[in-house]
Amino acid sequence: MKKTIITALLLCLAFTGINAQEQEQETFSKWQVRLRGLAVVPDESATIQAIGGDTQISNAYVPELDFTYFFTKNIAAELILATAKHDVEAISTAAGDIPLGDVWLLPPTLTVQYHFNGDMVHPYVGAGVNYTLFYNEDNGPVADDVSYENSLGFAFQLGFDIDLDDTWFINLDAKYLLLNTDVTVNATSALGATVGADVDINPFIAGIGFGMRF
Repeated sequence: MKKTIITALLLCLAFTGINAQEQEQETFSKWQVRLRGLAVVPDESATIQAIGGDTQISNAYVPELDFTYFFTKNIAAELILATAKHDVEAISTAAGDIPLGDVWLLPPTLTVQYHFNGDMVHPYVGAGVNYTLFYNEDNGPVADDVSYENSLGFAFQLGFDIDLDDTWFINLDAKYLLLNTDVTVNATSALGATVGADVDINPFIAGIGFGMRF
């Protein structure tokens, strides 16, 4: 009888310990939201048909909103939402420097991240994909029309969350997007031709902001 009681007690203690470990593993916050300020710095280059030359794309400074879901304490997925306006110019071409107006980019980006647990600072690395939409093109003073092809590319990410308390934190984040687009410039009025270009934008994106866990 004593052996039966002792065995039952040991089984209860073991079950209680396992249950407590499972509850402890589940007590992390599964959602984060961040608001960041971004600097978008293109690492641009281009192959321009017929007239040669290269491209120059301006930097942009914009707000950004992102949402992160944690599958475990270490594995998470982040959806990044922002839009930026860039001035575009074809430079050092056979026809000289040609201003091509501006264009808005909307590159929703989804990354899968690994988060390292720390007492106050939580580094993470991530990689994923982005799909960039080009819209509201302004043709500038030379071209009759400029069109950009939407693009699918890869994204790489490194960042740190720095705790202020259990809910609020400061975030530092850096991303590099592999972003390429085919551009068609209708310059019939000015140059008597339509010119195509293969353009690498490849922006480096640095951000700083605040986040909240819930």
